[in-house]
Formats: sequence, C-alpha cells, structure tokens
Amino acid sequence: MSVARADSDNALTTLASTDVPAYMNELGRNARAAAQALRLADTGVKNRALTAIARELNAARATLLGANAEDMARGRQNGLDAALLDRLALDEARIDAMIEGLTQVVALPDPVGEISAMNYRPSGIQVGKMRVPLGVIGIIYESRPNVTVEAASLCLKSGNACILRGGSEARASNAALNACIAAGLESAGLPASTVQVVATTDRAAVGALITMPEFVDVIIPRGGKSLIARIAAEARVPVIKHLDGVCHVYIDATADPTKALAIAVNAKTHRYGTCNTMETLLVDAAIADILLPELARAFAEHSVELRGCERTRALLPQALEATEEDWQAEYLAPILAIRVVDGIKEAIAHIERYSSRHTDAIVTEDYSLARRFMAEVDSSSVVVNASTRFADGFEYGLGAEIGISTDKLHARGPVGLEGLTTQKYIVLGEGQVRQ
Repeated sequence: MSVARADSDNALTTLASTDVPAYMNELGRNARAAAQALRLADTGVKNRALTAIARELNAARATLLGANAEDMARGRQNGLDAALLDRLALDEARIDAMIEGLTQVVALPDPVGEISAMNYRPSGIQVGKMRVPLGVIGIIYESRPNVTVEAASLCLKSGNACILRGGSEARASNAALNACIAAGLESAGLPASTVQVVATTDRAAVGALITMPEFVDVIIPRGGKSLIARIAAEARVPVIKHLDGVCHVYIDATADPTKALAIAVNAKTHRYGTCNTMETLLVDAAIADILLPELARAFAEHSVELRGCERTRALLPQALEATEEDWQAEYLAPILAIRVVDGIKEAIAHIERYSSRHTDAIVTEDYSLARRFMAEVDSSSVVVNASTRFADGFEYGLGAEIGISTDKLHARGPVGLEGLTTQKYIVLGEGQVRQ
C-alpha cells in the first residue's frame, strides 16, 4: 500500500466516525472519478485486476479468517441465530469459492463497447447502439461477506465503480476483503476507489447512499423484504430490486404425471430459502384426485407442511386450511400452499392476483396452453415444463448475477454483466449536415 493511499484511507476512516454525510459525499466523489477512469479500461486491464484480486485473497487467507473469527465472536455475543452465523462464516472452502468466482468472471464476455443495430439512414449517416457501463452502483447487503467480492467483480468487469455497504455484523471481514480488492486494483493500474466498502456501521450511511443521485446511478439492495422496501420507498436513485418471491407452479390437466411430480417436488424442496422456490402449487381439478395424493406422499418424505383450499383438503385431509395470507406468503420454509383450480384461466387469474412477478411455471403437454401461459403471465421468468429453481443467472448462462429484478426498467429477471450496463446511440457520418 502506498503512503498516499494509507494517508487517504486514514483520513476517510476518521471522517466516517465524525461526519457521516461528509464521508459518504467523499466516497461518492471518489467513485464518480473512478467511473470516469474505468471508461478507458479495456477488457485486458479489467481481467488483470480481477486476477490480481484473486491472488491477493489467496495470499491473505490467514488475515481473512482472523477478521471473520472476530465477526463470528461478536455475532455470537450479540445473539445472531444459526442461519445468520452460517451466512456470515468464512472458511477455506468459501475463500476458494470466492477465488473461483473471480476466475469465472474473468472468463465471461465483456459487454462494454459492444456495437449493435448499425443502419444507414437516407441522409447517409449510420445510427447504432453501443453498450456502456451504468457508472456508479451502490449495493446494500446483509451478512454474507462473499457478496463483497461477488459484487465487486461483476461491477468491475462491467466497467462500473461501486460503493458497497455490507451488514454491520460482517464489518471486520468486509474491511479485510476490501484491502485485498484495493491492492489488486492498484496492481492493475486502476484506482483503489473503483470499489469502496463503507467503513461506518451508522445507518445514516444507507440514507445518504440512496439519496446521492449526483454520485450514484443505481442502487441494488440484497437482503430481507423490510430492507428492500425501505430503500425502494426512500431512494432518490433508481433501484433494481425484488421484494419477495411468491412463485407458482401450475399443473395442467394434460401434464405428464412423471414430469409434474418431479418438477413440483424439485421446485419446493431443492432449497427452501431461495427466492425462486415454489410457494404455491396450482393443480387442475381434472387430475387433482389422481395427482394430489402422489404429490402429498412425495412432500411427506421431505416433511413439507401442506396448506390447502377446501377442494385440496377434501382430497388431502392431512392438509391444514389455507388462509388468504397463505396465498401471499413467501414461506422460505418447508411449507406449501395448494389450490385446486378449474383450468388455465383460473390458474392465471390466481397468479395475476398473488404472484410477486418473480418466477411462475406451467407443466403441460398442450403447446397452445403453454403459449397462452407465456403470453399472459406477467413475471420476470415464465417457465414451461421445468422447475422454478432454474431462475438464476448461472443457470441462464449469464455466468453470475448481482441479483434478480422483478422491476421492468431497466433490468428484469437475473441481472448479470449486461444488466449492469446500458446503451447509448452512436452516429457515424462523413460530413453530412441536416437539410
């Protein structure tokens, strides 16, 4: 670390503890300057920085594990539950995974500078579009220190500077990771302020970050529903978000029973705590008496609690009565709501009313019904004859994702490198003037 950078870091740390608004403004100014410098960085420079960060992480394993042990001890003292402690923990395997993630991002195609849709106009000019970075991205997240490296790598590869505000419970881990990231950036000739981790745990820092449109172009919150709802309500900067994942699978009367059983069980039980897990199962009344008992037996093997409508409970007496709240619930747990419907029209109407617009699926052998479902269901991912669990950047071939958006502007669905860019028009001429 250079003497100048050390002095700058010390000054910022002091400012963080004495004047949070001034500190956040300084981070914003630094990020804006770094974003301007990144416009000149080609793919090779960005990849060298990512490779250098991986090398720094590997060399700093003992430091990272020591910092994380400090966070874990403080978390236990503060009463963090087992799930939060698990997300907070770093070990050799998770450091290996962060390094592998950086290697994967290096291998991804760089979207920046891609030119498309070039066309000659009658005047003789050529008009097309060029893909460019968004600029400065603010990311607010909780618990998991590996998000620090994941977010930094995706922002860097897409040409964006970023300001990262991790959870207070991971402050020592994030500071150690930030030191590795800064060293890797500098070794590749990029400003250390390309990636900045907010040093203060004061919640006023979040309020400042989401209200600095002069410095920050986009906010991406990653965390619980209450955090995302607050940011969406208070931000003066555009937000890429999803509040919850109330995902549905509809099994049509024409569905192959073997496919339907496998898809429904996987969509619910593959992982319970993810936003693309099925929370409500809709079954066509024409096959409910045959299929629901089989499904119930399969879910019982996974200890999934069933809650059903009146028609479901007539076929599955063991199911609890579903309430209005159940149709709106993102359980993130081994609980499933089931409703028997009279055909695709009623299924789509239920999804229209209760879906969070994340991911909804149909199981059917009727091509026309599949097309209708894809056209009418207004979700960021609409799936035919496959599990909702595929709604993921890696599974979609994006290589990695910064999150999943249920918004319609500017990105929708899994947000990978392309989702962290925008397009501008470019015009090429040979001296033409408008008549």
